[in-house]
Amino acid sequence: MSRRRRVATIITRLEGGAGVMALRGAQGLDPREFDVTVITGSGGRLLREAAEAGLPAVLEPALRAPIAPGHDLRALRRLTALLRHGEFDVVHTHCAKAGALGRIAARRAGAGRIVHSYHGFPFHEFQRAPRRRAYLAVERALGEVTDVALCVGTGVAVEAVRCGLIAPERVRTTGVAVRPVEVRPGHARRALGLPPAATVVGAVGRLVYQKAPEDWVRALAVLRGPDVIGVWIGDGERAARVRAAATRLGVRVELAGDRADAAELVQAFDVFVQSSRYEGLPLAVVEAMSVEVPVVATAVNAIGDVVVPGVTGLLVPPARPDLLGSAVESLLADPGWAAGLAAAARARVAGVHTEAALAADLAAAYLPDPVTPPASGAGPPGAVVELPANIRDLR
Repeated sequence: MSRRRRVATIITRLEGGAGVMALRGAQGLDPREFDVTVITGSGGRLLREAAEAGLPAVLEPALRAPIAPGHDLRALRRLTALLRHGEFDVVHTHCAKAGALGRIAARRAGAGRIVHSYHGFPFHEFQRAPRRRAYLAVERALGEVTDVALCVGTGVAVEAVRCGLIAPERVRTTGVAVRPVEVRPGHARRALGLPPAATVVGAVGRLVYQKAPEDWVRALAVLRGPDVIGVWIGDGERAARVRAAATRLGVRVELAGDRADAAELVQAFDVFVQSSRYEGLPLAVVEAMSVEVPVVATAVNAIGDVVVPGVTGLLVPPARPDLLGSAVESLLADPGWAAGLAAAARARVAGVHTEAALAADLAAAYLPDPVTPPASGAGPPGAVVELPANIRDLR
């Protein structure tokens, strides 16, 4: 019997959709073939879930999302030492900061194969041009030492190719991993403490700039009717801003916090809203579609993979809460149409976004490619990737 391949999964924060994907991918791999260690800068519920699943986990507090030179250099040194000591066959990084430091550390440690997952991109249209160019330069430099880029969603893969982040033959497209849940909308409403007759417009995600929760509140203000309640499942630094915006606009908002049962609780929503400025392929959107909740989302990155306008949901431009609210109102005004879109959405994602499919994609990415020369094997292991110094944040 051949030796199990040792895999280091590195992610900045083991939380949110990317954290769930990283953990479910590690859990889904065949333990007879792969020995996975999770390395993260922080984590709460998901870190406990990893421990319960028997996955070794290493907490490295110096690995943080914002750029902080002292912490970053310390994290780089510690990651390099850890990867050398662990003699990992594969290093798989997720998200921007872990993707940068983790890939450089893997290169220095002489890892046999370097894989990076793009759940989205650190660059987007809402940045100033100099910062966007700097982020692009970073990702292109890192692409030189990356054997496989796993892009979550076709839209993300297309953008990676279009922007020249990595050689096209090293790009692979994967999906998200949705776990089946029992359909119980009444139970979900009771669990959230919502009135049975209320009109609930909900969202799931971290309360951060990327998700534009304030736009979600402004969209709620467009809706008419006294029984409309906005429910957001997830935590984040913008919670106070959301509450203040809701008070100012006179809308009722309930912040439910981080919930392990979020995939079940979305059934309490009459409409699911994704208000993000930029995204990859959000796990929460696919989870909502899988239980036939109508979806309105912003037309960014890979969301169009699953939300086909007028077929499986509605799309609006990002940063247009007026149009977001109007789209939600149109679905609420025509329940039959909304139900038809939701049924088509469930059919589109059924059996596609599974843990088994994700595990198969990971296993294929971790095995050496007999045709494409490995990026991580070119040149001396100690080579350093030079990153632009004028970036303030790598989130």
